[in-house]
Amino acid sequence: MPNIKVAIVGVGNCTSSLVQGVYYYKNVKESDKFVPGLMHPVIGDYRVSDITPCVAFDVDARKVGKDLSEAIWAEPNCTEKFSDVPYLGVKVLMGPVLDGVSEHLKRYVKISSERPIDDVDEVAQILREKEVDVLVNNLPTASEKASWFYAEAALKAGVGIVNGIPVLIANNKEFAKKAEDNKVPIVGDDYKSQLGGTILDRDLLNLCIQRGIKIKKSYQLNYGGNTDFWNLTDWERGKTKHASKKRGVDAVMPYEAPFSVNVSQLEVLNDIKICRIEIWGENFGGTPVKLEAKLEVVDSPNSAGVMVDAIRCCKLAKDRGVGGVLTSASAYLMKSAPEQFPTDREAREALDDFIEGKRER
Repeated sequence: MPNIKVAIVGVGNCTSSLVQGVYYYKNVKESDKFVPGLMHPVIGDYRVSDITPCVAFDVDARKVGKDLSEAIWAEPNCTEKFSDVPYLGVKVLMGPVLDGVSEHLKRYVKISSERPIDDVDEVAQILREKEVDVLVNNLPTASEKASWFYAEAALKAGVGIVNGIPVLIANNKEFAKKAEDNKVPIVGDDYKSQLGGTILDRDLLNLCIQRGIKIKKSYQLNYGGNTDFWNLTDWERGKTKHASKKRGVDAVMPYEAPFSVNVSQLEVLNDIKICRIEIWGENFGGTPVKLEAKLEVVDSPNSAGVMVDAIRCCKLAKDRGVGGVLTSASAYLMKSAPEQFPTDREAREALDDFIEGKRER
């Protein structure tokens, strides 16, 4: 089976974890049924090690012009190293800044003085020349214009799209229809971490509802030390992430109940993320019940575990000539999927059916 050629937009912590993962899981065999850290060791005939980065874009002076294998370790990246990465021969290209770096984010990002490749057709041509299969959007949250710039380039080049941030690309019906007509598969929007606050929150709420508990109110508080958390503390940029988390949680609720979400940065945590969830409910006889949960993870590998499935599903759809939003993959792997399933178990079953060829998307 040929490799999956991938273009990566944004060489941050998530990209570092993705690239490391390609080599960490290089010895996985098609016969392996369970591999720690992977939801699907094999998708179709594709293993994680079949993912091949061949194009990368960024705007930071410490990354642009360097080989991707070097750029993933450059500041302000701070995620854990869990695998060596060999020289890749992939020079990080200077993309357009657009709205990808706010004044707030310039505390961490040093914009390169190199001339940006700021023409959609030029980017599309690069994708064609490199025979890219899937473009992965790992830009900072709220990079609306920048995300659409690359999405349009991918559409022009006939390249599948994995949209890992809460810019509503898969949710845009007009764009999704164009993608379907052009056999460009989309998985989006906004990674639902492998074991993150959203999926934990959804499962806890589902459990309460199944056991007859009336949800009165709940909240989710997330804090970490990486640049993404700093970016999210800017309300104008963070509100899209808040809305995405709320969409993911509201999808499992059969009735309305107050829900609050907030994000804070504690720089000392680096790439550690801590999530606290509290749920208040009404139990038998009107008696109160309160549930508290704490989750601590390394943030970026938690997203990369989802990314590797999204990329492989996108390629599988391309192989089958299927374009547009991949409903099952988006529902299971993304917070703001256009079509939500009542439970993640149902979304997983639908995704497995897609992988096995039992459903189109």
